[in-house]
Amino acid sequence: MSIFLRRAFSNRNLLLLRNSSALHGGELGQVISCSANNAMSSETHRRTLTLPAVYFLRESRRGFAKGRKSKDDDAASTIEVSPDIGPTIKANAASQMEAALGALSGELTKLRTGRASPGMLDHIIVEIDGVKMPLSHLAVVSVMDSKTLSVNPYDPNTLKKLESAIVASPLGLAPKVDGERLIAVIPALTKEHIQAVCKVVAKSCEDARQSIRRARQKAMDTVKKLYSHAPKDDIKKLEKGVDELTKKFVKSAEDMCKAKEKEITGG
Repeated sequence: MSIFLRRAFSNRNLLLLRNSSALHGGELGQVISCSANNAMSSETHRRTLTLPAVYFLRESRRGFAKGRKSKDDDAASTIEVSPDIGPTIKANAASQMEAALGALSGELTKLRTGRASPGMLDHIIVEIDGVKMPLSHLAVVSVMDSKTLSVNPYDPNTLKKLESAIVASPLGLAPKVDGERLIAVIPALTKEHIQAVCKVVAKSCEDARQSIRRARQKAMDTVKKLYSHAPKDDIKKLEKGVDELTKKFVKSAEDMCKAKEKEITGG
């Protein structure tokens, strides 16, 4: 009976200590030692109980919150390095500008001048058995002299079709059959024809300039998207490189047109 009373008293005291304010205000590491007499043994067992420190937990949570980085801090401390896409931007712009020069060259080749050129028949379309094909796929065109072209078909049976297509073209040529080939003499240009062809050259040149400038604008639009990611010095350098590339291709287009006008006028 006495053992039971002692145990009940000890448990009651422990509950009172837990519910008391001293429990929550106690210092970290406060130790309560409880002694219990065991009826079966004379040995005294000491049990050590470390009280939960409410303040310690609360302060630990605060410290953890203070020490933890926010998403904004992570974003601010992260340095975003944009890839060096400058060469790619310039390469894409150069490719589009070269395509503009290629188109210009094709247009200028179609124009008839006072001098024979094998490319002046490339744009002529010939229909064979219901299939339309460029003349260059059906025959070899060569220059006999500065005023004469020779058209040699791969298949002699297509000779008449080739002749009809050349006559129907706006070049004003009248080829003649010479065995298994055609001979086309380039007639002299009249003053009116020269003026009309020069206007076409000027228009083709302007179209090429506009295409080159559109390629420049696309490159500049891409560069502007890098403003917030790349150093300003690199941006300025890239913009300058695109402008220099534009000037280079515009000059090439203008030189091609000037050479064509000189060929047309015979100057």
